[in-house]
Amino acid sequence: MSDEKNLEPESAVSDPVERSWIKRLGPGLVTGAADDDPSGIGTYSQAGAQFGFDLLWTLLLTYPLMTAIQLVSARIGRVTGKGLASNMRAHYPRWLLYSAVILLVVANVINIAADLSAMGAAVGLLFRGPEHLYVIVLGGLSVILQIFVPYDRYARLLKWTALALLAYVAVALIVPIPWGDVAYAIVLPGISLTSDYLTTITAVLGTTISPYLFFWQASQEVEEMRGAASHAPLRVVPHQAPAQLRRINFDTWVGMGVSNAIAFFIVLTAAATLHLHHIEVKTSADAARALEPLAGRFAYVLFALGIIGTGLLALPVLAGSAAYAAAGSFRWRNSLALHLTLAREFYAVIALAVVGGVMITFMHFDPIRALYWSAVINGVTAAPIMLIMMLMARSRRVMGEFAVKGILSWGGWLATLAMAIAAVGVFVPA
Repeated sequence: MSDEKNLEPESAVSDPVERSWIKRLGPGLVTGAADDDPSGIGTYSQAGAQFGFDLLWTLLLTYPLMTAIQLVSARIGRVTGKGLASNMRAHYPRWLLYSAVILLVVANVINIAADLSAMGAAVGLLFRGPEHLYVIVLGGLSVILQIFVPYDRYARLLKWTALALLAYVAVALIVPIPWGDVAYAIVLPGISLTSDYLTTITAVLGTTISPYLFFWQASQEVEEMRGAASHAPLRVVPHQAPAQLRRINFDTWVGMGVSNAIAFFIVLTAAATLHLHHIEVKTSADAARALEPLAGRFAYVLFALGIIGTGLLALPVLAGSAAYAAAGSFRWRNSLALHLTLAREFYAVIALAVVGGVMITFMHFDPIRALYWSAVINGVTAAPIMLIMMLMARSRRVMGEFAVKGILSWGGWLATLAMAIAAVGVFVPA
C-alpha cells in the first residue's frame, strides 16, 4: 500500500496491452534514436573527419555500457512507478537533487539551441532562405506536438521518426568504403595519447551517454505503465515482472544498438570522405555541405534530411526530460498523456526549454562553444547521477526484490566509471 501512495500524482490513461514485437519497441528505441541528435551527428562527423577509422572502436565499447545504464534507468522507472527525479527526491538530500536538475536543464537548453541551429542550417541547405525563421518554425512545431497531440499517437510518431536515422546507413552505402581498412582499424586501431585524440574520445562518450537519456527513459517507462489500466509498479504487481523485464531488455538492447550503429555509420562516412580529402568540419551542417562534391547530391540531401529528422526526434526528448526532472523535483503533475490544464507547470518547462534554445540561436553563438559547454555540464552531471542511479538500483529499500545485481550491476558500474573518466577528460587542456 505504501508503494501505491508514493506514486507520482497522475491520471491513468487506458490503453490495450501491446504484444507484437514491433510494439514492444518504445521507450528504448526512441531514447536510443534521440541520442543521435544533430549535435551528436556533428561530434561523430568531427571524429571521423579528424581521425578517420581510428575511433570506430569507441562505438563498439559504448554499446554495452550505454545499454547497461539505460536498462538500469528503465528498471528504476518500471519497478518503482516513479521517474528518476522523484526517486532522488524520496531518498537523497534536496540540494543534491536540485543541483543535478539545474545542471541537466541548462545542458538540455544549450543542446536544444545547438540542435535547432543545425536543423535550421540543414533546411537552409535544401531550400535556402532565412535559417532563423526555420529555427522558430521547427521549435514551435516541436512544442505544439508535445502539448496538443495525445500521448499514444505522439509515442508512435516518435517511434517512426527514428526511421530518419536510416539516412546515414544509406549515405554509407553510397560512399565507397575500404572495408578491409575498416576491419583493420577496429581490430588494431591507431590509438594516440595526444590531447586531441583523448578529448575526442571524451566527446564521443559524453555525446553517447548523456544524463537526459536516463531521465527520459525512466519517465517513459512510467508513462507506458500508466497507459495500461491493468499495469502498476512491479513492486506492487511482481507477477508482471517476467514479461515486463523481457520487454525492457529487448527494447533497450535494440534501441541502443540502433543508436550506436548509426553513430558508427556517421563516423564511417566522415572517415571515408572528409578525412580522406583532409576536410575539417565543425558542425553537422558542415559535414552535409562537404559531402556534395565528394559523394554526390543524393548523399548530401540524405545527410541533410537526416539532420532535420533526428532533430525532430531529439527536441522532445531534450525538452521532455528537463520537464520530467523539474516536475519530479517539485512534485508537479507530469505526463504527456495529461491535458494542458492538468499539468501546466510540466508543459511550461517544455515550452520554456525550447524557447530558451530558440533565443540562444539569435545570440550569434558559436555552435562549437555551445556544444563544448553542453559536454562540460553533461560530463560533470552524468557520473554523479549514474552513481546515484546505481545506488538506488542496488537498494532493496528502493527496488525491493528487483534490486539490480549480477552482470547488469557490473555493466552499470563500468559505465559509471567510464563517464567519471570522461568527466575528468573534459577538463584536460587541448
